[in-house]
Amino acid sequence: MVKYILKRLALLIFTLFLVITATFFLMQVMPGTPFNNPKLTPQMIAQLNKAYGLDLPLWQQYLNYLVNAFRGDFGTSFQYQNQSVSMLIGQRLLISAQLGAQALVIGVVAGLLMGAVSARNKNNKIDGTLGVVSTLGISVPSFILGIIFLYLFGFKWPLFPVSGWGDSFSQSVLPTLALAVTPAAVVTRFVRSEMIEALGSDYVQLARAKGLSEKEIVNKHAYRNSMIPVLTLVGPMAAGLLTGSTLIENIFSIPGIGQQFVSSIPTKDFPVIMGTTIVYAVMLMVMILITDILTAIVDPRVRLQ
Repeated sequence: MVKYILKRLALLIFTLFLVITATFFLMQVMPGTPFNNPKLTPQMIAQLNKAYGLDLPLWQQYLNYLVNAFRGDFGTSFQYQNQSVSMLIGQRLLISAQLGAQALVIGVVAGLLMGAVSARNKNNKIDGTLGVVSTLGISVPSFILGIIFLYLFGFKWPLFPVSGWGDSFSQSVLPTLALAVTPAAVVTRFVRSEMIEALGSDYVQLARAKGLSEKEIVNKHAYRNSMIPVLTLVGPMAAGLLTGSTLIENIFSIPGIGQQFVSSIPTKDFPVIMGTTIVYAVMLMVMILITDILTAIVDPRVRLQ
């Protein structure tokens, strides 16, 4: 286990190096400049370039950024003067993490329940209805659902606040539901498939031959074994909810890193764009590593090498 974790951490560091390198050079080929204010004179622009180190050779800028990034220093924002990118991300990361965690819990729990119901009612009307619902949940983007929920439950029937964060828990209801639909739909389809396969397996047939009730077979054998593969979805799904919350945060005016990321693109705030991208990449890789370790702990058939 320790050897496997060390190997994965080494791979994580190498992947992070590739992400930083790709992100840095992609920013260099983006058209335009962050200093596009018409009031700035050429002398003022030259001073700004010197202050931010943009007058240095490209290779030197890259090496400086690479070293600083591995130390957790993503530079200074162009949009927010004298503001550290690391501090800006740290202030907003907890908000995005809370939103993503709420959506993940609701989505996974709802998906487990609907998947089990769908599998136990295979090929009847309940299964068909849940199949249509899960297909729509996968097909319709979360930001479209956010707009629909905003109109229905924020304006037409004003049950929840339409924007903001932190004043009351009700402000998080609509964005959380909009984000939770897709993971719920994915988990529903996954659990249904796994449970149908489990219910037709040899060990379930043996359990029936021993006289176990259908309820015991479903709860103790089929359902429990169907939940183990769901762990493989949780890691990428958790990171995906954070990255996928970008548009949702803008729709509901939530001050998370997604909203900050979107606002930094038109202003060409390269340090914020690169810093946020790196944080997203780290979160994805860490969540996948944690998921692999948990899967090996829960399922003894899995061996980490």
